[in-house]
Amino acid sequence: MSAVYLPELTAGRLLGSWRPDVPALLLVVVLGGLYGWGVARVRGRGGSWPLARLAAFAGLGLGTIVVATMSGLAVYDRELFWPAAVQNVTLDLLAPLGLALGDPLRLAVEALPEGGAGRLRRVMSGRLVRTLTFPLVSTVLVLATELTVYFTPYFATALRVRWLHELMYLHLLAAGCLFVLPVLTREQALPAWCTHPVRAALVFLDGVVDALPGLVVMTHGTLIAGAWYLHHAPPWSPDVQHDQQIGGGAMLGIAELAALPFLLAVLTQWARAERAQAAALDRLLDAELAPAAPAPASEPGPGPELVRPWWETEKSEVAERVRRQGHDTGQADPYGDL
Repeated sequence: MSAVYLPELTAGRLLGSWRPDVPALLLVVVLGGLYGWGVARVRGRGGSWPLARLAAFAGLGLGTIVVATMSGLAVYDRELFWPAAVQNVTLDLLAPLGLALGDPLRLAVEALPEGGAGRLRRVMSGRLVRTLTFPLVSTVLVLATELTVYFTPYFATALRVRWLHELMYLHLLAAGCLFVLPVLTREQALPAWCTHPVRAALVFLDGVVDALPGLVVMTHGTLIAGAWYLHHAPPWSPDVQHDQQIGGGAMLGIAELAALPFLLAVLTQWARAERAQAAALDRLLDAELAPAAPAPASEPGPGPELVRPWWETEKSEVAERVRRQGHDTGQADPYGDL
């Protein structure tokens, strides 16, 4: 029997070839429906939800899932290694980034009734979720997932068994979300020590770690799922070893491409948090400096009572900041530098 091969892969065929993937399509519909319901619920209560977050969730998040599982990448992933490698890394890195930029955790808390929101927060603060989303643990899980896919029989078996292939898609997507969602959400999903500077450092470290699978695949001397691709390689395909090098290079490039907007998102959150804290401090200081209304002359009252300034007695972050500024400048009045 003569083998039947797909036509040679070109840029036009890569963009124009599509194949439905029912499990992936169901996942996209469910996630999109839940997100849309949440937005409608928040706006129906008189609240607002940024259009940019909706666009990130639907476009970069759900759109990436559709492209990875149903585009020309999915059509050719059993003939060539590099489309499969691009599929996997986009599901592991790009799709979780898009979903996280939509902040579905905060949306769920705002959309659910008070009891449902409380249960969700209890789940998020539970021991299992805290362990899986702990920054260093989640980073190791992402790296271990990629290495397990390529350097165990996992990937080769998934090429033969359809349901395992679908499970691999979900595995990659879930592993990526474990790290990205807690870092970008406005909910308190990370330990208190994970301030914005720490998050920026963790994202930078994660970008370095995410580049390792691509480097290993690109330089690995042994073929990954070699028996499959040697048997199914069409006549027009490159050498199987060269195909694997192309796939590893694509993985490396996409990993570095995803790291930049991720880091920019964290830095943007950091800047907004600093502006909000400064604005809150200014409002508090303005309230303290507002002149009191003078008492009528015809109503004599007790003389003014001398009290200590609020920043010397109050135990809060704002008061501590005012005290520290006054101490550092050597001034008796800490308002001098504000």
